[in-house]
Amino acid sequence: MKDVPELIDGYRRFLAGRYSEEAAVYRSLAETGQSPKTMIVACCDSRVDPAAIFNAGPGQLFIVRNVANLVPPFEPHGDYHGTSAALEFGVTGLEVETILVMGHARCGGVRAYLEGFHEREGKRGFIQRWMSLLNTARTTALRESSGDSPEAQQRALEHASVRQSLENLETFPFIKERLSDGRLKLRGAYFDIADGRLLTLDTESGEFLAVD
Repeated sequence: MKDVPELIDGYRRFLAGRYSEEAAVYRSLAETGQSPKTMIVACCDSRVDPAAIFNAGPGQLFIVRNVANLVPPFEPHGDYHGTSAALEFGVTGLEVETILVMGHARCGGVRAYLEGFHEREGKRGFIQRWMSLLNTARTTALRESSGDSPEAQQRALEHASVRQSLENLETFPFIKERLSDGRLKLRGAYFDIADGRLLTLDTESGEFLAVD
């Protein structure tokens, strides 16, 4: 680890600062285990850290991060499913009460998708296949933002990707069951890196509204 001194320096600051201040909380979590009430599906973009955005303490959030904060539909057979496995553990193991899908502005994955990265010739890679989850959302977003600026079209797709992921969550039987009996809620949000604004998806109107 000597070749990444910034990580070691950060750890030392953490140990002397936050860990020292919350040592009792960490010890308790080590003994009792975790029991977060909220699970967040977020992008792996280094600029968007859900724990920092929500000022969350240790043990409060169960977070899975991937490219463009996408949720695949339920597929019981096939390849490895990291996000699906995290959902299964969060819902059936930890019994979280809310799943929040959080998109964000200036998403590199969404921008690459809009620029046709997924349509490039040659062998399809992991990112191309993953981003194809946006095919349906892309059609809707571009139709609704036709004639707008490229920035507005990207924002429309970033919003649509959150809605698409929420729809895909409902294809999981263990999620659908808990939605039906009220044990689980699904929510959407969108974070703007430039100005720090958080928008939440209104369940009735389907629009993203700024948090006061």
